Amino acid sequence: MQREKTETLKARYLPLSKVSVPVMRRMYDIYSGYYENISLDVFCRDMVEKSGVILVEEKPTKRVVGFSTLKTLDMTVAGRQVKGVFSGDTIIEEKYWGSRALQVTFFFRMIREKLRHPFRPLFWLLISKGYKTYLLMANNFHNYYPHPEGKSDDLAPLVDFYCERLFADYYCEEKKLLDFGEGYTHLKSNVAKITEEMRQENEKIEFFETRNPTWNRGTELPCIGEINFSLLVSYPFSLWRKQRRKTKAQIAAVACE
Repeated sequence: MQREKTETLKARYLPLSKVSVPVMRRMYDIYSGYYENISLDVFCRDMVEKSGVILVEEKPTKRVVGFSTLKTLDMTVAGRQVKGVFSGDTIIEEKYWGSRALQVTFFFRMIREKLRHPFRPLFWLLISKGYKTYLLMANNFHNYYPHPEGKSDDLAPLVDFYCERLFADYYCEEKKLLDFGEGYTHLKSNVAKITEEMRQENEKIEFFETRNPTWNRGTELPCIGEINFSLLVSYPFSLWRKQRRKTKAQIAAVACE
């Protein structure tokens, strides 16, 4: 499928109190297009537990085409005070897959959080029922867990802590998985499938499926990534390099036509 030009998108953060009912309904319409076993009631009850939402919109029309919900947590683990930013439901319409509008807005949101408490460790917390969410962390963070090479295992206790705090009835500490049962929300069968070719070409996708083998029925892999000043400095350059490679590929494709 041909992807739409990603420069036609913008993203912005709104605190929950600023999210209107029509916007909430639009978010649900997008979500229901990609997930099974959902209801508006459950979606709204989950939303009121969040601190805010990043909305992704078309620039010309201001039509919402994606979103990510956020919740901030203060945690004390092994005598250490840390802050976590939990990402809940995250989805963007398929024709805009590849856009970095949401990532960039999230990045600036994390800068703001870090500058508020510069000496307090800050972490991104997310639970992943699909490989695309896992790759957002694995492709952009230096220090994250779980890691395909077994790095950063010292972050595992933080995963246990936030899962016990937010999802105590559904967390298996031994498997490091969240299992909400057979009727839980999961990706539709034609969304974000994992093929054998993908497993062979990308060790991170293969690792995700190894750690979360029942992802297709909705089990979630809890993850955590450290947001430090090193990451905040290097991330813009990483985005620039990726955009440069993408632009070169597009120029080459046009030249071959």
